[in-house]
Amino acid sequence: MEEQIYSNRKQYMWFKVLVILCVTAIVIVSLVMALQKNDIEHQFSVTATGKITATPDIATIMIGVYTDAKLTAAEAVLDNTEKMNQIIAALKGIDIEKKDIETSNYNLNPMYDWTDREGRRLIGYEVRQNVTIKIRDLDNIGSAIQLTTEKGANQIGGINFTIDDPDELKAEARKIAIEKAKVKAEELSRDSGLKIGKLINVYESQGYYPDLRTNKMYAMDEVLGMGGSVPEPTIEAGEQEVVVEMTLVYEVK
Repeated sequence: MEEQIYSNRKQYMWFKVLVILCVTAIVIVSLVMALQKNDIEHQFSVTATGKITATPDIATIMIGVYTDAKLTAAEAVLDNTEKMNQIIAALKGIDIEKKDIETSNYNLNPMYDWTDREGRRLIGYEVRQNVTIKIRDLDNIGSAIQLTTEKGANQIGGINFTIDDPDELKAEARKIAIEKAKVKAEELSRDSGLKIGKLINVYESQGYYPDLRTNKMYAMDEVLGMGGSVPEPTIEAGEQEVVVEMTLVYEVK
């Protein structure tokens, strides 16, 4: 009997301890949430955007050779390779380095015809080969197009202008965004009567750099004409914006 009473008392004591622990945990969580809410309520944030306009200094272009209707695969490969080798040699002749010439696509495929009498019939082979070139001297864009079409390129497109090293421009855009955010904070404080304290946090969003490009691959015999000499086209790089968005967080007095 005494052992039963002792066991019940022991269980009761453990129950009381658990209740006290649960109540304590609830109180601690409530205090933390209240403090966090209080911190958020006593903060003030402003966001502003900084923009820098710059001229691109890098161009990439896709140049291709399409060979079709050759009787054998070897003949199609040979014809395509001879033209592409001449194209690459011409590019190196205007100071485009080997590291800036990359084969981006190569396909050899059979070509078939269909007739009710014979069904599917092999009529030859086709080869598609593309190289992507990076041009660091934008004055050479027109020359690159002219020379490569003279050497047999019949597809050109995917012209893309970028800024090679945007870090310095991002830094300038960041400064502009921060100054604009500070001015905005002062104006809002003055207009609303809200008193702001010290700066407690800063956030930066990802900058973006709109590319100027055309993704279409043009058949050059249709665009420029392949009879006689090929004219040198004028390609304009235009301008791009480097954009940085900054958010400043202040204390509220």
